[in-house]
Amino acid sequence: MCSAPESPEAAETARRAQFGKLPERIPLEETVEERAATAPDSAKETYNAEDWLVRYCP
Repeated sequence: MCSAPESPEAAETARRAQFGKLPERIPLEETVEERAATAPDSAKETYNAEDWLVRYCP
């Protein structure tokens, strides 16, 4: 571990050097990732509404 500084002024200087500045804020837009829940299905895009007539109505 680190050795303790000898005087209170030295301790304050060491503390300010380590913790003197707060971290920069991260915008909310950078913390959220948006992705599609499922992969795109190319078969879904080729659906024909009248296709069932050919298959089920002789």
